[in-house]
Amino acid sequence: MRLLSAALVGAATASVIDQQPLQLPKSFPAKAKDALERQLHNMQDALKGLSAEAAAVWDEVSMLYPEDMAAASYFSLPKKHQRRHDWDHIIHGADVQDLWIENADGEKERDISGKLDTYDLRVKAVDPSALKVDPDVKQYSGYLDDNENDKHLFYWFFESRNDPKNDPVVLWLNGGPGCSSLTGLFLELGPSRIDKNLNLVYNPYSWNRNASVIFLDQPVNVGFSYSGSSVSNTVAASKDVYALLTLFFKQFPEYATQDFHIAGESYAGHYIPVFASEIQSHKNTNINLKSVLIGNGLTDGLTQYEYYRPMACGDGGWPAVLDEQSCQSMDNALPRCQSLIQNCYDSESVWSCVPASIYCNNALLAPYQRTGQNVYDVRGKCKDSSNLCYPELGWITKFLNDRKVMKALGVEVEGYDSCNFDINRNFLFQGDWMKPFHRLVPGILEKIPVLIYAGDADFICNWLGNKAWSEALDWPGHKEFKAAKMEDLRIDGEKSGRKIGEVKSHGNFTFMRLHAGGHMVPLDQPEASLEFFNRWIMKEWF
Repeated sequence: MRLLSAALVGAATASVIDQQPLQLPKSFPAKAKDALERQLHNMQDALKGLSAEAAAVWDEVSMLYPEDMAAASYFSLPKKHQRRHDWDHIIHGADVQDLWIENADGEKERDISGKLDTYDLRVKAVDPSALKVDPDVKQYSGYLDDNENDKHLFYWFFESRNDPKNDPVVLWLNGGPGCSSLTGLFLELGPSRIDKNLNLVYNPYSWNRNASVIFLDQPVNVGFSYSGSSVSNTVAASKDVYALLTLFFKQFPEYATQDFHIAGESYAGHYIPVFASEIQSHKNTNINLKSVLIGNGLTDGLTQYEYYRPMACGDGGWPAVLDEQSCQSMDNALPRCQSLIQNCYDSESVWSCVPASIYCNNALLAPYQRTGQNVYDVRGKCKDSSNLCYPELGWITKFLNDRKVMKALGVEVEGYDSCNFDINRNFLFQGDWMKPFHRLVPGILEKIPVLIYAGDADFICNWLGNKAWSEALDWPGHKEFKAAKMEDLRIDGEKSGRKIGEVKSHGNFTFMRLHAGGHMVPLDQPEASLEFFNRWIMKEWF
């Protein structure tokens, strides 16, 4: 969880082409210009050229949605924090980077590839009896520090309940962008949940039943993570995640030889292709990546945005939420939306990608939002708008802001929020939202299996769109995968078992539809969630 929607937009970026003078669109907000002048040196990745056509598109969308385009909130404020020094282990990236080995050709090369010298990993052994979150398993928490850029990522690790010496390790990522992965821990697939009285409730369907799981708050300034700077795009975030995993497996080599998987949902549909590609780009690595799992993800906007109207209007297996007039307005808006997304795909410029995000979100998400229906579950109304429709998020926030909990985990920030909306706006206004990261998936498929799964009651990253983009993906097995028939997915894989969804697979690519699950399948269908997860890590569809 969770893809934050159009209501959360708010600031703007700028770009230049070659050595031409900076020519901003007429509508570019003054306070964003001031921010740009102060922070231009940090934004070189976004400076890809402003053509007259792009400026016209920017101004066109600004006229349609002036509040969204003018609400400039561009850089996240640093969190108040106090550095701790009572860590059980500190591993220095510079020491790892300085390790050299002799390869098969007799040449010297680094034992581990990548730029690690600015990173440290701090580790605290969490006393299971102190918090009683899965009190029978070994746990670690701590921070990855990028000392050069003042970035500090928080993580919490749980060993497998079953056979930690042999069971795989999984990295779990929530989305947003800007939402804490501790949401996944306490609301979805972690070992305990939090009730309204802030009591811990044991989760028998936790994914650490047969795997060790790392929950990571990323990018910086999300959850318990913090920084004096900011990360506003997925590619930059991937460098931090690679460093964290590398140092974690150096500190704990007993986990490094086991299979490793990356799983996540929502905006993790952006994160995971980039993170997996970053890992695969390194010749020498101690990260034994075996597969990735993307749940109800946003991965290919050009394909997926076409399916908001069908899902909202009764073609996704659930009753229609919108009336005929609203459905027709979404149909009318789709061609312009897809044209804008195609421009983003062609240029990958912030000037093309930002207008695409704002136009499409307002035209295709806002009609649904105005109904008061839960965008993460078409079956009901939004129960708590202050907590993204889920009152449980408020309970989790209160629990994690307990000083005893924070002390037990070695937390260094003053407080916890489930989602940081500044991060969400920053990613959107860096153009990250509509970037075509699905183009990385074929390269991943060449080496490891990929699972796309989707709860079929979700609207915002619905199963129709996820099935469509997976079938449209251009890779060597495209025709065979598209032609493959959906087969029943049942508990225990037996014909007599309860049907929990449908699955199709070819080569290294698998798609699953999970019945009666919303945006967060492990929350709505915990038994089915553990069923498909266990069978996946046991390589049934590899």
